[in-house]
Amino acid sequence: MTIHLPSPDGSLRAYEPRTEPLAVTPGTPFTSRTVFSAAHVVADPFADTNPDAPAAVDWDATLAFRRHLWSHGLGVAEAMDTAQRGMGLDWAGAAELIRRSAAEARAVDGRIACGVGTDQITGGTLAEIRAAYEEQLALVEESGAQAILMASRALAAAATGPEDYLDVYGHLLRQAAEPVVLHWLGPMFDPALEGYWGSSDLDAATDTFLEVIAAHPDKVDGIKVSLLDAQREVDLRRRLPQGVRCYTGDDFNYPELIAGDEQGFSHALLGIFDPLGPLAAEAVRILDTGDTAGFRGLLDPTVELSRHLFQTPTRFYKTGVVFLAWLAGHQSHFTMVGGFQSARSLPHFARAYELADGLGLFPDPKLAEDRMKTLLALYGVNQ
Repeated sequence: MTIHLPSPDGSLRAYEPRTEPLAVTPGTPFTSRTVFSAAHVVADPFADTNPDAPAAVDWDATLAFRRHLWSHGLGVAEAMDTAQRGMGLDWAGAAELIRRSAAEARAVDGRIACGVGTDQITGGTLAEIRAAYEEQLALVEESGAQAILMASRALAAAATGPEDYLDVYGHLLRQAAEPVVLHWLGPMFDPALEGYWGSSDLDAATDTFLEVIAAHPDKVDGIKVSLLDAQREVDLRRRLPQGVRCYTGDDFNYPELIAGDEQGFSHALLGIFDPLGPLAAEAVRILDTGDTAGFRGLLDPTVELSRHLFQTPTRFYKTGVVFLAWLAGHQSHFTMVGGFQSARSLPHFARAYELADGLGLFPDPKLAEDRMKTLLALYGVNQ
């Protein structure tokens, strides 16, 4: 039962996989926290396509994975960066994903929120950027899903200062039918978003972000913060108007942020909860009982895996997420839209397998081992 895994120095190390998965069972939604998993898309491995062509999606496998998340009580954050939005999945593909996932959510009574951006254009005037946002917002609202106003590459390029962000977001919030989630995605996830909210000074950017919220608190359900800075998130969380939630997007520090402190806590909207779904759900149910220590005891050991998957360049974390979905049996292949299965190294995959297996994330450890050995063989590693 030993598997030999490559290390960064080129040597092989022996690893003995566990034989039993972590015991978790599906369950109902949570009572103490609102938790979304940002979900990946499954590529169609038989499509005759290339990285420059529109994404070819395996819709059956993609929707089956969302049903898996819903079955554990998690909400699904759809068409976000975890779904390779802007990294293989264009607006046409995202629109189809939103329509299909929202319909599936209605069928199973699952909670869903969908990303609204401007990726049908690559640039333009502020008026054109507002129109692009409006088109996507209308589609999400028509689907019956909650809207997540994502950061826009086009707006980051066109804006000349904070006032442009105040204008565009104010316009969108005034016409939103229901409260939305505002998403602040840091440049570690997308370098094109450097200087978002009108400044590379994060304190100044935070002030503008809060000004947007303060002007329309009835139209903001919450904010999703993805800056990988726990203290900054806590400070921002404490400055939010009453009733506006903070959804942590910090894949480095999520246990402590969700657990919270005497002044409050964060809800969650996390890419790492794609591979961690059942375990994360079990941890939040423990937290629902008031057992913070039990919650931390189950979730804290997952941080090493998350930090590994989200290591620099952080935007390629999706490769590790899809890799683990393949090992876990949620899809039959390790192929990604845009060809991004090549974005991480073999030692990176080996360590991800080792950490995930140690946590008991694979429902069938033997299947995961066999698939890992298949990948190793493809790279020339003989067992």
